[in-house]
Amino acid sequence: MPYRRLPNTDSARLKALNTAFQKGKDLPPFKLAYSQGTFTKVQSLLSSYEHALSENKTAYNLQIDKNKDYHKHSRKARLYVSHFIQVINLAIVRGDLPVTTRAYFGMDEDERKLPSLQVDEELLEWGHKLIEGEKERRNANLTPIANPTIAVVKVFFDKFVDVYNMQSSLKKRCQRAQSDINEKRQAVDLVIQQLWNEVEDTFKELPEELRREKASEYGIVYVYRKNEMGPMNLFKNISLEIG
Repeated sequence: MPYRRLPNTDSARLKALNTAFQKGKDLPPFKLAYSQGTFTKVQSLLSSYEHALSENKTAYNLQIDKNKDYHKHSRKARLYVSHFIQVINLAIVRGDLPVTTRAYFGMDEDERKLPSLQVDEELLEWGHKLIEGEKERRNANLTPIANPTIAVVKVFFDKFVDVYNMQSSLKKRCQRAQSDINEKRQAVDLVIQQLWNEVEDTFKELPEELRREKASEYGIVYVYRKNEMGPMNLFKNISLEIG
């Protein structure tokens, strides 16, 4: 005997709600196989659930769309920040700058290695350090670093900061949307279960095949167990998995 299977994906949940909602719109209350109270819940949840899924998809697509710019600007900013530090270190090696120059940029005076710039937070930290450090040097009437100048570094760094903030905002938006979906899934599952229980209870006196046929019109999904599947039933199960 086939068993009832509740939806376990967002698309299946939406299909179940839409099917039941359409029945509620098409039939008068006295002919509907579930209660008006449940219909009100279905109507309310369907709208908010669709909105939550749409918001999540929009935020995700925006994040993907902006990702190319994000990587382009982060690579460029990382390159210029790295080159600026290398110029400082090479000038010190040549004797053009004193070792105390490193202190302006938050580096140890004897540190010759490049700091790690692998993650965005490190790049943000060192970009700000270089800009502030060079500002202090200029205020002290010291010769500015060149090739690249801090003005050029700042152009590319500021572009990176803009896209970084945009991506962070979109990531938070995705997280909020996903959290909203997770909360609504619980409510949707409860309503679908209540709805299907009411429908099956309405048709419980009908013969088994007719009962399942009537219930299926309301979106209830019945699945055959493997040991019950002949060729036709196997095809039905595969169709349900695809659809």
